[in-house]
Formats: sequence, C-alpha cells, structure tokens
Amino acid sequence: MKRRQFVTLVGTVMAAWPLTVRAQQPERMRRIGVLMGSTESDLEAQARLAAFREELQKLGWAEGHTIRIDARWAAPENTALMQRFAKELVALRAELVLSSNTPATAAMLQQTHAIPLVFAIVADPVGSGFVANFSRPGGNVTGFMNFEPTIAGKWLELLKEIAPRVTRVIFLFNPATATFAEVYLNPFKAAAASAGVEAIAAPVRVPPTSNPSLPPKNASRMVA
Repeated sequence: MKRRQFVTLVGTVMAAWPLTVRAQQPERMRRIGVLMGSTESDLEAQARLAAFREELQKLGWAEGHTIRIDARWAAPENTALMQRFAKELVALRAELVLSSNTPATAAMLQQTHAIPLVFAIVADPVGSGFVANFSRPGGNVTGFMNFEPTIAGKWLELLKEIAPRVTRVIFLFNPATATFAEVYLNPFKAAAASAGVEAIAAPVRVPPTSNPSLPPKNASRMVA
C-alpha cells in the first residue's frame, strides 16, 4: 500500500471527529490506539506510522497536546502477543484504534465492538467478517481493502506470459495469517483452468522440520 493511501483514510476519519466535541473539550487529550501487524523493526511499517503521525499534525492534532498515540507491534503470526496488545489498547480506553492488517483487525474485533476501528491494509474485509458490505460496513469498523480478489487470476496470466511452458502452479499461503486466502483461490483456480494449468493450493501452517521436497517439474510457486 502506498504511503499516501495509508494516511488519507485515517486522516479523513480524524478530521471528521465531531467539531463540537473538539470545541467543547479543548483541554481534553484524545487517545488513539494503533495495532501494527508487523514487528517494530519493519522499516516500511515504521514509515507508515510516521506518516500517520505527520498527517494528524497537519490536521491540527498535536501529539502530546491534543492526542496521545499508543502503538503496539506484533508479527502477524504471533497471535498471542497480538491478542494481548489488543486487550491493552481496550484497557487504555482508546477512543479510536487504527489496525494495520487482517490479523491486527481480527484481534481488535475479538476484544471490542464499541471502540471505533479503522483498518488500512485488509485483503477481504467482507469475507473476513469485519464489515457487512462495502457501502454499509456497519458496527464499529470501517476502512478499505488493498487488493481486488480477481487480481489472483491476473497473477497467473502474468506468470504464463513470463514462463509459457509452466503446467502446474503452487499457491502457497499461511492459513493463520491469510484467513482470506479462499477469496483469492477461486479466481486463481478459474484462471488456471482457462490457461490449461494445474492449480495446487498449498497451505503452510508450520515451518518445515526438514528440507522440503522439491516441487514438481515445470511447477511455479505463488505466495499469498
């Protein structure tokens, strides 16, 4: 996701925070929770959070004066840590929470259906059960998706252009973090059938304990 796309949505939500509330309680510091579904050493994720802070400042929200940002970091596969941090943000009484991806959004929604939640990098918000539909998300959550599911078919088409002799394609995904995989697998399989390619779904749940066997001849891998 581009940096500008990331900050625009959340900045719009913050700018729309009721002006009457801001006028009536100028001395009150608002509290924003951020659950980043990545490690703190992730430079791209750091840049996104820095851009978020910068955009809020441009909109008149000064950290340490009018807002306080409580950020938590957890790798997508570390569900226990992510749940712990989600509970912390609820306990801190954040008035708005930004979640950076599908696992982070899922963790927050397991902890609260009252605090407004804005997600920024979610592959399938409807299929994941985060929103009812795109026009009327409902509940306490809103945001946007960063991929159109039919792109999975385009991936295969591009692969065939690059390697026309490919006859089997392996679609790798981690069910723990890619809970949305099925929505991509369907167009992927449809494109494979049209191209005369065998589509192989390969969920990978745990790291291998020994050297994996080699993939079939003329097979390529796609990762979700």
